[in-house]
Amino acid sequence: MNIPQSQSIAHGFTDTPINKIYDVVIVGAGPIGLATAVGLRKRGIDNILVIDQTRAFRQVGQVVDLLPNGLKALKYVDTHAYQAVKTASLTFTKYQQSDDEKTTEVIEPKLPKPSLEWVYKNFQGQRVRSISLSFDVWFSNYGEGRVSITWYNLQTALRQLLPEDQVKPNHRCINVVDEPELGCVRLDCVSSASIEANPYAYWSDGENNHDTQSQNSDSAPQPSLTKSFRAKLIVAADGINSTVRKILYADSSQQAFAIPEYSGFAAISCREIPDIPKELRSHIEEKFLAGSPIITVANYDLREVAFSETPRMLLINRQGMGYLVHLPVPLHLVSEKSGSDLLDLVLQELEKAGFPHAIQELVRLSPPENILQRPYYIHRAAIAKNILPAWSSGRVVLVGDAAHGMPPFMAQGANQGLEDAMVITTLITNIAQENNWDNQQAIASAFDKYERLRRPFMEYIQQATLTEFPNSSDQAWQEYSDKVYTRNFEQIIAGLLVESE
Repeated sequence: MNIPQSQSIAHGFTDTPINKIYDVVIVGAGPIGLATAVGLRKRGIDNILVIDQTRAFRQVGQVVDLLPNGLKALKYVDTHAYQAVKTASLTFTKYQQSDDEKTTEVIEPKLPKPSLEWVYKNFQGQRVRSISLSFDVWFSNYGEGRVSITWYNLQTALRQLLPEDQVKPNHRCINVVDEPELGCVRLDCVSSASIEANPYAYWSDGENNHDTQSQNSDSAPQPSLTKSFRAKLIVAADGINSTVRKILYADSSQQAFAIPEYSGFAAISCREIPDIPKELRSHIEEKFLAGSPIITVANYDLREVAFSETPRMLLINRQGMGYLVHLPVPLHLVSEKSGSDLLDLVLQELEKAGFPHAIQELVRLSPPENILQRPYYIHRAAIAKNILPAWSSGRVVLVGDAAHGMPPFMAQGANQGLEDAMVITTLITNIAQENNWDNQQAIASAFDKYERLRRPFMEYIQQATLTEFPNSSDQAWQEYSDKVYTRNFEQIIAGLLVESE
């Protein structure tokens, strides 16, 4: 896997002056790219730039759960970032609804009640397991808490810690070129109104229209502009459909892995079911929800049935009642299907799995126009024992979903990305302190350490995500939790730095 060598820049590109070479350019202004930038600035590396294809930072995305490992990593990256994210989280934010608008009042961190739980129930409505949503319960068990935060608020909290001119939206990377004669890499970017929503990261409705709030969508046409940037190092945090990864893998033995693989799972959801008969609503609220805003229902009594062979439903009862169903189905059953087709698929799978009649009746009431679908993709940390897709090439390194994207079943996507940010921040800082910006061997060694540290753990996380084996028993769940949440990152980084000496 090699970065293309320098050639003349295509006609129409506005090239930055050759003497303007950034130490680091980060591709992707999501939470992982921004956390990396914040961490580098914290350590005195401020000749950096973050670029992103989004044309505007908008309130999009789902709620993200930051668990002890992710919060520990973020705290190591920068304690100010940790505090900013914690303060902006739903866990420590009070929402007040006025007549004409919704306002958000940030209050002093006050621990939520320990009784807040995410409950897992079987088909009889019996509790199988519960996970506390209380910050202090998690902190007591694992030395760090748990917070829930919207993707946009997480992005905003981190972005506000950076100077405005260091984060450039509307810059879509289209090429990465090695320029050894200048000791750097060139990034070619374009600003274009023709950018499409990422099919690997957004929900689609029954007509296969991507989320209308996608950060990559814009109804106002814009002229196409092109520009190039140069940097000593490139950190690609541009998501599971990473453009940088496609470029690095092109014309190589790993070209087949440039595009993410369908994981075998898809989600179908209904945002709201408006007209639910009172008797049916009362039955579901009493037997299943029991006052909880969200629960998971599955056939937990069939121990012999693997997780990958049965659907799970998240019943949601916040401002209205809705659901999200995780289904192990072929991709062609959900792609380019109408809302009615998707609804029929959900009902068919729920009936096959033996879901309670009341839940099937609830789903049957779903308005087809409210049905959304999202296939889940994965970029495996290891394809086979001897097939390990590279996470770096020369001066370019992949982090977060660009290196190892996966479905969100174990809520580890963002958390593992923050661990990547912690490790890469540490290793790049070491390169800077040793003035090894032009030492290709030192750079290669640093990125090799990153892969050797992170890849085995990501293999474990991806395996747990696709099989959800911790849910097979309380003991397995506890073993998983201890392995993932109780690690001492100070010791891990200390060992990494000793190895670097």
